[in-house]
Amino acid sequence: MSYLLIALIGILAGGVVNLLADDLPKRRPLQFPPRYPDGTPRPPLAWLGSTAYLFGKRTSPSGAKLNWRYPATELLTAALMVLALQTISDDPLMNTPQFIFWMIYMAIFALITVIDLEHRLILFVVIIPSYAVALIDALVTDYGADLGQALLGALVGFGVFFALYLGGYLFTYVISKVNGHAINEVAFGYGDVMLITLSGLILGWRALIVTMFITVFLGAFGAIVYLIVRRLAGRHYKVFTPLPYGQYIVIATILMMFYSPEITRLLFNTGAR
Repeated sequence: MSYLLIALIGILAGGVVNLLADDLPKRRPLQFPPRYPDGTPRPPLAWLGSTAYLFGKRTSPSGAKLNWRYPATELLTAALMVLALQTISDDPLMNTPQFIFWMIYMAIFALITVIDLEHRLILFVVIIPSYAVALIDALVTDYGADLGQALLGALVGFGVFFALYLGGYLFTYVISKVNGHAINEVAFGYGDVMLITLSGLILGWRALIVTMFITVFLGAFGAIVYLIVRRLAGRHYKVFTPLPYGQYIVIATILMMFYSPEITRLLFNTGAR
């Protein structure tokens, strides 16, 4: 299968991701054609962020501009799909149906990441249909987790992160009482619980355990980088400022989807999937 074809499919899928990321968090019907930030319909050459930037159509007649998120999301989605193609090219056990599911997952993960970074939300309207996709994947393909492993993975992921969610909620409740003012943010949102449950359905319980360790490491590393960047910019971190966590779950899940044997071998000196 052509890398160029998959890249083009990824860019188109990224355009759909942008459309959904604009409208779903605002709980409004999908608007087509896509709109500029001021609500003006975009001309066909600006339906994609990439073409809007390429052909000088990123600005509406009133001066509202599409930001860098639009082409970046399309390029990210395309890059993930090309990476998926590269992975199947190196794995003789991979088949076309599984690759199609992987492409769908890449678009889903791009959508989840964009919305979480912009709004600190992981939406049920995205997660619940994704569960259905993962369950169908487990039923009809034989490359990754079978149905039993997928369901157990979902249970493990939900259980561990729900416990962390409750612990974070209890911690903020106690701190609120001690400090005498309300703290409305928790370390793990319930959306993160639902997202790791999706990871469990996709990966199965064995790979999910490694995924959770990678997620925690990435989250800690990301927080350190965030603090350093703010310090270098002369800005201070405000205690209990919430940081999006969904992207770390997404990265860890993709790593285990694509490189599970290599990561498992590195961590446990074994090639078992």
